[in-house]
Amino acid sequence: MSDQHVSDRHTIHVGGEWRAAADGATREILDPVDATVLAVVAEGGAEDTDAAIAAARAAFDQGPWPATPVAERAALLRRVADLLQRDREELGLLESRDAGKTVEEGRVDVDCVTDAFRYFADLVAGESGGRVVDAGTPEVHSTVVHEPVGVCALITPWNYPLLQASWKIAPALAAGNTFVLKPSEITPLTTVALIRLLAEAGLPDGVANLVTGAGDPVGARMSEHPDVDLVSFTGGLVSGTKVMRAAADTVKKVALELGGKNPNVVFADACATDEGFDTAVDQALNAAFIHSGQVCSAGSRLIVEESVRERFVAELARRAEKIRLGRGTADGVECGPLVSDRQLARTEEYVASALAEGAVLRAGGQRPADLEPALKAGYFYRPTVLDRCHREMRVVREEVFGPVLTVETFRTEDEAVALANDTEYGLAGGVWTADPGRARRVAGRLRHGTVWINDFHPYLPQAEWGGFGKSGIGRELGPAGLAEYRESKHVYQNLAPRPVRWFKG
Repeated sequence: MSDQHVSDRHTIHVGGEWRAAADGATREILDPVDATVLAVVAEGGAEDTDAAIAAARAAFDQGPWPATPVAERAALLRRVADLLQRDREELGLLESRDAGKTVEEGRVDVDCVTDAFRYFADLVAGESGGRVVDAGTPEVHSTVVHEPVGVCALITPWNYPLLQASWKIAPALAAGNTFVLKPSEITPLTTVALIRLLAEAGLPDGVANLVTGAGDPVGARMSEHPDVDLVSFTGGLVSGTKVMRAAADTVKKVALELGGKNPNVVFADACATDEGFDTAVDQALNAAFIHSGQVCSAGSRLIVEESVRERFVAELARRAEKIRLGRGTADGVECGPLVSDRQLARTEEYVASALAEGAVLRAGGQRPADLEPALKAGYFYRPTVLDRCHREMRVVREEVFGPVLTVETFRTEDEAVALANDTEYGLAGGVWTADPGRARRVAGRLRHGTVWINDFHPYLPQAEWGGFGKSGIGRELGPAGLAEYRESKHVYQNLAPRPVRWFKG
């Protein structure tokens, strides 16, 4: 990436050109580990957004990319994947520093991004020229073909900036669209790097455009702009509803992934052996505390059978207290900080409200006291286990997006399912049981877009990702993820036209 270096303040990409904000505004990007300045980027506004949309519109209406054969589009996506692996260490480190995660998590993210580009390359490369529809007569040739939507506005969150960008960019490009991308203003650095890699791979100017800046005005303008044909947004529920309202006047396509309040249901039979117990506890920790709980699919609601609750929660709390916090690049560190002071304050407020409502603190519940002096200003919070929780608590109902795990209990299978489904969200959930029949029954009854059985968190680029209820609309990944960026067109050809004589004349 070094030969593609662009000045920090030139992070807006329009029509193939890197530029500063039109009004010269900038934003400091802070390192969440110690609150020092990590970078300075352009703070784009409405003028920059309009310019980026105009470039994407021109590239779609007049440029070569929409008509580029799918084999050539696929080849470009594969070149991007190769460049990602070439720069894996540098990108992984940058993601670690910008988002606060461990460097190993950053490397895994780069690998997952690579997989997404390769998956969508393979998906479109293997397609035929459309679906033939039997019209019931040899005199008609009828096909359904898929065309790109047009100009796509892509808005990504701060927790997985590189990964979430790839889930939108790869299918958008595979389908032949152009786009304008707005990363989170908190964590834009790896997105800037990814746009550079697209240019290096040979993507025509104007196809990929980037505006670094705040949701208002940049994201708001993208959502309402009449020259945008689709908005794909990943983020919080409040912002997602604003995007939907802004897009309504122009009746553009909208895809939303708005997080979740995800149950992790543990039946007693999953803990009947020492190995089963150890695995279920270990996975409950992973479900809740990976990336400090800043994961849309985090298993933040532990729903455990009453007969094993005390043993399970005691061991979970013991292990949670031993999780090692620190700078993500340091040896032995297992968990980094929250992404910002705002997110830290939000987490503290949720824990305080839970305790006031009767929750029992079993682990964490405070900022760490044993950090080295250089990290005291960072946004660290101990992994927290709150026992004796119930559905009326805010911490159980609302998405915290921090290292906070709540514990609820059940006695019967029906009660477990009712608790797991008692949420406005429906993104993901887990079921732990040694009974295959129960596993299938419970998975079938859960109203969540992804259900893991005896596992938590893995996803596959070839399998759709998205949720029920207020977790959003539409899907990413899989064939449906590609379909979001396409319009279907029915082409009906009469091979033997003749007068209809409906009107006798």
